Amino acid sequence: MRDFKLVFDTYRGTLEALEGVDFTVHSGECLGIVGETGCGKSATARALLGFIEHPGRVTGGEILFEDRDILKLSASELRRLRGNEISLIFQDAKKALNPTVLVGVQMMESARANRRVSRGDARKAAHRALLQVGLADPERIMSSHAFELSGGMAQRVMIAMAIVGEAKLIVADEPTSALDVSIQAQILTVMREARISTGSSLILITHDLGVAAENCDRVAVMYAGRVVEIGAVDEVFDRPAHPYTQRLIGALPKPGSDRLEAIPGTVPDLVNPPPGCRFANRCEKATAICYSNRPALTRFSPRHEAACHHPVNRCETDTACPEDLNANA
Repeated sequence: MRDFKLVFDTYRGTLEALEGVDFTVHSGECLGIVGETGCGKSATARALLGFIEHPGRVTGGEILFEDRDILKLSASELRRLRGNEISLIFQDAKKALNPTVLVGVQMMESARANRRVSRGDARKAAHRALLQVGLADPERIMSSHAFELSGGMAQRVMIAMAIVGEAKLIVADEPTSALDVSIQAQILTVMREARISTGSSLILITHDLGVAAENCDRVAVMYAGRVVEIGAVDEVFDRPAHPYTQRLIGALPKPGSDRLEAIPGTVPDLVNPPPGCRFANRCEKATAICYSNRPALTRFSPRHEAACHHPVNRCETDTACPEDLNANA
């Protein structure tokens, strides 16, 4: 995704939902996208599959999948892409599944999408996929409707549908947010094993930093429609460079303490967004340049980038600030 921009036309005016989003997903890796509710995570997921409808409008950028720009594909090309090469696991699986059609029929449709396989082979593939995600009685599951399944079972079915379609990229939009903690752990384990066994890449969208830390290779932190930091999980969580990332990690519950740290201030109004850094009004390090100039993603190491004029743990040490790095370049 390169310099991607998405707006929504509202009664109050044009809302800049995504503004210059940049990230890359490598073959076989898991990229986590984290951030507060409303930061643009789900909008990013839907954009990857061309699910942007009125009142949404793409105003710039490109989304490249194996050198094809998804934004330029026709409706028929998008249908062949969805489920076949890119699959989306929705946040609420029971709502995503068709309640009037048997689970087995939906899975077989996914298996046969754009592939010349018989119904018998499609049924066998669906059977194997359900076993792979830990559902021990696949025949019963395939003969059931979505409303007859528990939340955890429905989520496993969604993962199985992504596997049976042999997608190269799986986008999971908060797949565990509606589940209890014990089922969350099982679902995440299933997703990890499925990704490894199929060689698929995974984008895991979550508001849970712990989930991202334990399951992802790299993580992108979003704030108010922008990627403010991206890098290897250990670098981002051990040495956060953006003040927002630092405050986000600082807000996590701490063992032995009943006090939760809050981030002061409020998210900016994206109908009238500030011209500079969108976190400036909540940042104690903000200076005049932060309010006027939008910071670009600056590379601090081969595995770590952040968009900040005054990055934490960088300018406070003997490491050069972004403006110094840019000047030297």
